[in-house]
Amino acid sequence: MSVNRRFVLKSLVLSGAAGLAMGIPFRALSSTANGTHNSLPVMVLTNGTAIESAFLHGANTGNSRLQVQRVSSDLAFMLDFERQMRNSKAMRIIGLLDDTSATLIMAMAGSAGARVQWLGQHTAETGFSRHHLITTDSADGCTRQLSRQLQACGAGFSLHEEHHNNTMPARQLDGLGPTGNQSTQWATSIGFLLASLGTHPLMDAPLTTTASTPITGSFVSFSIEV
Repeated sequence: MSVNRRFVLKSLVLSGAAGLAMGIPFRALSSTANGTHNSLPVMVLTNGTAIESAFLHGANTGNSRLQVQRVSSDLAFMLDFERQMRNSKAMRIIGLLDDTSATLIMAMAGSAGARVQWLGQHTAETGFSRHHLITTDSADGCTRQLSRQLQACGAGFSLHEEHHNNTMPARQLDGLGPTGNQSTQWATSIGFLLASLGTHPLMDAPLTTTASTPITGSFVSFSIEV
């Protein structure tokens, strides 16, 4: 069994979305000649989840030239989106979607021959969030950055990262949070990290305020290259 396939199989514990990513290989982001920048255009997918505004806030801060497209489960969208992936110039596609929508996107990405740079499962509860990430070299340092920001905003969290090629040990970071506040900072930080992945040295995402209404649920984040 190949390394890529073994790690995607391992990601089955994340969500049903990962199960449909079995045919999509992981790889590091493409780079320009100096090896530090990724010039591909970035499309961000949305679908109206409660966490969407926090994710978009971070993504727009990380990359001011995003294309935004709404995900739909109807046949017309699926056919049009798969056609875009097959026929468009090279681009990266990022998102933070519910499990069902992410399953749809990952299935179409696999059919179109896309490659994965980041796949994560995120579970938000009142005052606490859990994150399980599978990443590439391009995301080195992102886990520590996300952990630092979650700690700073006072949210409790558990963060587990596995590297796709098994050359680095798994990383586990936890924070009880001084206040246990409900926060959407994790979504803002992930939006920033995915939108700016490979474009400049790591910077801090914008801090968000404590959420007035708890936002709970299960979500899948991804960065794929087509």
